[in-house]
Amino acid sequence: MEWVKAAHVLSVIAWMAGMMYLPRLFVYHADAAVGSDKSETFKVMERRLYRGIITPAMLATWIFGLWLAFGFGLVDFSQGWMWVKAVMVIALSGVHGFYGSLLRGFAQDRNTRSHKFYRAINEIPFVLAIIIVIMVIVRPF
Repeated sequence: MEWVKAAHVLSVIAWMAGMMYLPRLFVYHADAAVGSDKSETFKVMERRLYRGIITPAMLATWIFGLWLAFGFGLVDFSQGWMWVKAVMVIALSGVHGFYGSLLRGFAQDRNTRSHKFYRAINEIPFVLAIIIVIMVIVRPF
């Protein structure tokens, strides 16, 4: 079980790092001229980050997390913290999908949002992570 826990934590770290970095790339990409070398470089960086790191890390997080929860019998949905954590992880997965749709927009040169929008959404994964960590460590209810 300790190896699965370690793999889960490492997967979460990789997922969260990517989820906080990708919108930062979007901030700079939003200011790059369409078709410029700079814009094309951002497209490559975003695609590689999303497909090569963030998505595999998310899948690994889910696999190891479910393995811990159900394979070792660690799930107790009679406690409120577990429900809150589950909802926050699902929300984080939704944000992941939303970032993917933004990435596709940039890839097709269809971005209509300013760098300010991307600065704002950059904080969403961190807020969700704060709630998840508090639920798991403190277990307030």
